[in-house]
Amino acid sequence: MAVPEKGVKLLDFWMSPFGQRCRIALAEKEVEYEHKLEDLSKKSDLLLKSNPVHKKIPVLIHNGKSICESLIIVEYIDEVFPGKTNILPSDPYARSHARFWADFVDKKVYDSGSKLLKSKGKELEEANKELIGIFKTLETELGEKKYFGDDAFGLVDIAFAPFTSWFYTFEAFGGFSVEKECPKLAAWGKRIKERESVAKSLHEPTKVYDLFCEIRKKFVDA
Repeated sequence: MAVPEKGVKLLDFWMSPFGQRCRIALAEKEVEYEHKLEDLSKKSDLLLKSNPVHKKIPVLIHNGKSICESLIIVEYIDEVFPGKTNILPSDPYARSHARFWADFVDKKVYDSGSKLLKSKGKELEEANKELIGIFKTLETELGEKKYFGDDAFGLVDIAFAPFTSWFYTFEAFGGFSVEKECPKLAAWGKRIKERESVAKSLHEPTKVYDLFCEIRKKFVDA
Protein backbone atom coordinates (compact mmCIF):
# COMPACT_ATOMS: atom_id res chain seq x y z
CA MET A 1 0.00 0.00 0.00
CA ALA A 2 1.26 3.46 -0.84
CA VAL A 3 2.67 5.55 1.96
CA PRO A 4 0.73 8.82 2.35
CA GLU A 5 3.13 11.72 1.89
CA LYS A 6 1.90 15.26 2.39
CA GLY A 7 2.89 18.00 0.01
CA VAL A 8 3.89 15.90 -3.04
CA LYS A 9 2.65 16.99 -6.45
CA LEU A 10 3.79 16.02 -9.95
CA LEU A 11 3.23 18.40 -12.86
CA ASP A 12 3.12 16.21 -15.94
CA PHE A 13 1.83 15.55 -19.46
CA TRP A 14 0.07 12.25 -20.14
CA MET A 15 2.46 10.75 -22.69
CA SER A 16 5.70 12.39 -21.63
CA PRO A 17 8.43 9.74 -21.22
CA PHE A 18 10.12 12.10 -18.79
CA GLY A 19 7.03 12.40 -16.62
CA GLN A 20 6.56 8.64 -16.77
CA ARG A 21 10.02 8.19 -15.27
CA CYS A 22 8.89 10.15 -12.24
CA ARG A 23 5.66 8.16 -11.98
CA ILE A 24 7.61 4.89 -12.03
CA ALA A 25 10.00 6.12 -9.34
CA LEU A 26 7.16 7.32 -7.11
CA ALA A 27 5.40 3.96 -7.57
CA GLU A 28 8.58 2.06 -6.74
CA LYS A 29 8.85 4.06 -3.51
CA GLU A 30 5.11 3.67 -2.81
CA VAL A 31 4.59 7.42 -2.47
CA GLU A 32 1.12 8.88 -2.83
CA TYR A 33 1.03 12.18 -4.67
CA GLU A 34 -1.21 14.63 -6.48
CA HIS A 35 -0.89 14.15 -10.23
CA LYS A 36 -1.59 17.36 -12.15
CA LEU A 37 -1.70 17.00 -15.93
CA GLU A 38 -0.69 20.09 -17.85
CA ASP A 39 -2.05 21.51 -21.09
CA LEU A 40 1.25 22.31 -22.80
CA SER A 41 -0.43 24.68 -25.22
CA LYS A 42 -1.59 26.74 -22.24
CA LYS A 43 0.82 26.17 -19.39
CA SER A 44 -0.45 26.80 -15.90
CA ASP A 45 0.82 29.60 -13.70
CA LEU A 46 1.97 26.91 -11.27
CA LEU A 47 4.19 25.30 -13.91
CA LEU A 48 5.66 28.63 -15.03
CA LYS A 49 6.32 29.57 -11.42
CA SER A 50 7.75 26.16 -10.49
CA ASN A 51 10.08 25.89 -13.50
CA PRO A 52 10.74 29.48 -14.60
CA VAL A 53 13.99 28.58 -16.41
CA HIS A 54 12.81 25.87 -18.83
CA LYS A 55 9.02 26.16 -18.34
CA LYS A 56 8.72 22.41 -18.97
CA ILE A 57 7.29 19.35 -17.30
CA PRO A 58 7.89 17.28 -15.32
CA VAL A 59 8.19 19.18 -12.07
CA LEU A 60 8.00 17.55 -8.67
CA ILE A 61 6.76 19.83 -5.92
CA HIS A 62 7.58 18.63 -2.40
CA ASN A 63 6.55 20.73 0.57
CA GLY A 64 6.35 23.81 -1.62
CA LYS A 65 9.77 23.35 -3.22
CA SER A 66 10.13 22.45 -6.89
CA ILE A 67 12.54 19.92 -8.38
CA CYS A 68 13.00 19.94 -12.18
CA GLU A 69 14.45 17.63 -14.86
CA SER A 70 13.32 14.02 -14.79
CA LEU A 71 16.57 12.23 -13.86
CA ILE A 72 17.22 14.74 -11.09
CA ILE A 73 13.66 14.17 -9.86
CA VAL A 74 14.14 10.39 -9.88
CA GLU A 75 17.33 10.69 -7.84
CA TYR A 76 15.59 13.08 -5.43
CA ILE A 77 12.75 10.61 -4.96
CA ASP A 78 15.26 7.86 -4.25
CA GLU A 79 17.12 9.94 -1.67
CA VAL A 80 14.15 11.51 0.12
CA PHE A 81 11.55 8.75 0.30
CA PRO A 82 12.32 5.48 2.07
CA GLY A 83 11.03 2.29 0.54
CA LYS A 84 11.71 -1.34 -0.18
CA THR A 85 13.48 -0.42 -3.41
CA ASN A 86 16.68 1.54 -3.93
CA ILE A 87 16.75 3.12 -7.37
CA LEU A 88 20.47 3.89 -7.33
CA PRO A 89 23.07 1.41 -6.05
CA SER A 90 24.98 2.20 -2.88
CA ASP A 91 28.39 1.48 -4.40
CA PRO A 92 29.91 4.73 -5.79
CA TYR A 93 31.24 3.13 -8.97
CA ALA A 94 27.99 1.31 -9.72
CA ARG A 95 26.11 4.54 -9.07
CA SER A 96 28.30 6.51 -11.47
CA HIS A 97 27.92 3.74 -14.06
CA ALA A 98 24.13 3.91 -13.79
CA ARG A 99 24.21 7.69 -14.14
CA PHE A 100 26.33 7.42 -17.27
CA TRP A 101 23.87 5.11 -19.02
CA ALA A 102 20.81 7.05 -17.86
CA ASP A 103 22.45 10.15 -19.33
CA PHE A 104 23.13 8.22 -22.56
CA VAL A 105 19.41 7.41 -22.82
CA ASP A 106 18.54 11.01 -22.02
CA LYS A 107 20.77 12.46 -24.73
CA LYS A 108 20.32 9.87 -27.46
CA VAL A 109 16.97 8.07 -27.53
CA TYR A 110 14.47 10.94 -27.46
CA ASP A 111 16.27 13.12 -30.01
CA SER A 112 17.01 10.26 -32.38
CA GLY A 113 13.52 8.81 -32.05
CA SER A 114 11.90 12.20 -32.62
CA LYS A 115 14.03 12.67 -35.74
CA LEU A 116 12.78 9.33 -37.08
CA LEU A 117 9.15 10.22 -36.42
CA LYS A 118 9.47 13.53 -38.26
CA SER A 119 11.46 12.34 -41.30
CA LYS A 120 10.93 10.72 -44.66
CA GLY A 121 13.04 9.48 -47.55
CA LYS A 122 16.80 9.53 -47.06
CA GLU A 123 16.51 11.36 -43.75
CA LEU A 124 14.27 8.59 -42.47
CA GLU A 125 16.80 5.93 -43.53
CA GLU A 126 19.57 7.77 -41.69
CA ALA A 127 17.38 8.22 -38.61
CA ASN A 128 16.60 4.49 -38.67
CA LYS A 129 20.28 3.57 -38.71
CA GLU A 130 21.04 6.03 -35.94
CA LEU A 131 18.26 4.78 -33.64
CA ILE A 132 19.01 1.11 -34.26
CA GLY A 133 22.66 1.82 -33.50
CA ILE A 134 21.66 3.42 -30.18
CA PHE A 135 19.47 0.44 -29.35
CA LYS A 136 22.29 -1.98 -30.15
CA THR A 137 24.63 -0.03 -27.86
CA LEU A 138 22.09 -0.30 -25.06
CA GLU A 139 21.58 -3.99 -25.78
CA THR A 140 25.33 -4.57 -25.48
CA GLU A 141 25.29 -2.84 -22.08
CA LEU A 142 22.29 -4.93 -20.99
CA GLY A 143 23.95 -8.17 -22.09
CA GLU A 144 22.53 -11.21 -20.32
CA LYS A 145 21.36 -9.25 -17.27
CA LYS A 146 17.75 -9.21 -16.11
CA TYR A 147 17.86 -5.43 -15.72
CA PHE A 148 20.48 -2.82 -16.51
CA GLY A 149 21.40 -2.96 -12.82
CA ASP A 150 21.85 -6.75 -12.92
CA ASP A 151 19.10 -8.24 -10.72
CA ALA A 152 18.09 -4.83 -9.40
CA PHE A 153 15.60 -2.67 -11.30
CA GLY A 154 17.09 0.81 -11.16
CA LEU A 155 17.89 4.18 -12.67
CA VAL A 156 18.74 3.09 -16.23
CA ASP A 157 15.65 0.88 -16.43
CA ILE A 158 13.48 3.78 -15.26
CA ALA A 159 15.16 6.18 -17.71
CA PHE A 160 14.57 3.90 -20.71
CA ALA A 161 11.32 2.16 -19.74
CA PRO A 162 8.92 4.83 -21.12
CA PHE A 163 10.40 4.49 -24.59
CA THR A 164 9.30 0.85 -24.79
CA SER A 165 5.82 2.23 -25.44
CA TRP A 166 7.30 3.99 -28.46
CA PHE A 167 8.76 0.80 -29.99
CA TYR A 168 5.55 0.11 -31.93
CA THR A 169 5.59 3.65 -33.39
CA PHE A 170 9.30 3.45 -34.28
CA GLU A 171 8.64 0.15 -36.06
CA ALA A 172 5.56 1.43 -37.89
CA PHE A 173 7.24 4.58 -39.22
CA GLY A 174 10.75 3.21 -39.54
CA GLY A 175 9.90 -0.15 -41.08
CA PHE A 176 12.07 -2.26 -38.76
CA SER A 177 11.54 -4.69 -35.91
CA VAL A 178 13.08 -3.98 -32.51
CA GLU A 179 12.77 -7.66 -31.65
CA LYS A 180 14.63 -8.70 -34.79
CA GLU A 181 17.36 -6.05 -34.48
CA CYS A 182 17.76 -6.22 -30.69
CA PRO A 183 16.09 -9.36 -29.28
CA LYS A 184 17.55 -9.00 -25.77
CA LEU A 185 16.40 -5.40 -25.54
CA ALA A 186 12.92 -6.36 -26.75
CA ALA A 187 12.76 -9.13 -24.13
CA TRP A 188 13.83 -6.65 -21.44
CA GLY A 189 11.05 -4.31 -22.59
CA LYS A 190 8.46 -7.03 -22.10
CA ARG A 191 9.98 -8.07 -18.77
CA ILE A 192 9.88 -4.65 -17.15
CA LYS A 193 6.21 -4.25 -18.04
CA GLU A 194 5.53 -7.11 -15.63
CA ARG A 195 6.44 -4.70 -12.82
CA GLU A 196 3.41 -2.93 -11.40
CA SER A 197 5.24 0.42 -11.25
CA VAL A 198 5.93 0.29 -14.99
CA ALA A 199 2.64 -1.23 -16.10
CA LYS A 200 0.55 1.47 -14.42
CA SER A 201 2.78 4.35 -15.55
CA LEU A 202 3.01 3.66 -19.29
CA HIS A 203 0.35 4.09 -21.95
CA GLU A 204 -0.67 1.59 -24.60
CA PRO A 205 1.68 1.67 -27.62
CA THR A 206 -1.26 2.20 -29.97
CA LYS A 207 -2.26 5.35 -28.08
CA VAL A 208 1.26 6.72 -28.48
CA TYR A 209 1.13 5.78 -32.18
CA ASP A 210 -2.15 7.63 -32.70
CA LEU A 211 -0.70 10.80 -31.18
CA PHE A 212 2.43 10.64 -33.33
CA CYS A 213 0.34 10.11 -36.45
CA GLU A 214 -1.19 13.51 -35.76
CA ILE A 215 2.20 15.08 -34.98
CA ARG A 216 3.76 13.52 -38.08
CA LYS A 217 1.21 15.22 -40.34
CA LYS A 218 2.67 18.59 -39.38
CA PHE A 219 6.21 17.60 -40.32
CA VAL A 220 5.95 14.99 -43.08
CA ASP A 221 2.54 15.17 -44.70
CA ALA A 222 2.16 18.96 -44.70
